[in-house]
Amino acid sequence: MFGFFYLYLSCNNLKQMIKLTNVINKKAKFEYKFIQTITSGIKLVGSEVKSIRLGKVSISESYCYFNNGELFVKGMSISDYGYGSSHDSNRDKKLLLKRKELNKLEKELVNGLTIIPYRVFINDLGLVKVDIVLSKGKKIYDKREHIKNKDIHNIEILPPVKR
Repeated sequence: MFGFFYLYLSCNNLKQMIKLTNVINKKAKFEYKFIQTITSGIKLVGSEVKSIRLGKVSISESYCYFNNGELFVKGMSISDYGYGSSHDSNRDKKLLLKRKELNKLEKELVNGLTIIPYRVFINDLGLVKVDIVLSKGKKIYDKREHIKNKDIHNIEILPPVKR
């Protein structure tokens, strides 16, 4: 009976953690035009996973690159956990994808595209995942058009004031 109650409490805490951990790179949506989104795993140390669950991760200045046929994230900053072992917060982290997907992405990079981590989240099983985006950089006039469309759609028509 007591073991079941403990399991029930830990499942509820896990569901709350999953809902809280969702870090999005808002700058990427403005700077790049998204072509394809892929969800991948990431190779981390235990203290890094604990820090991500607390939301201590920044992906605003990060990008992906290939090294010996493997995909890495550079510039992804994960703060120290604070309670236990420490880790190098700015080390390059390996993304876990299948060989077919890696080969396809590597061919696309030749065409002037880039790969950016867009979102870091914890899935239903409690594993840390990264949404990477195959994208192309926007020109200045595209950015202006984006701002213009955003302003047009956010305008609210106010009712006339009665006096």
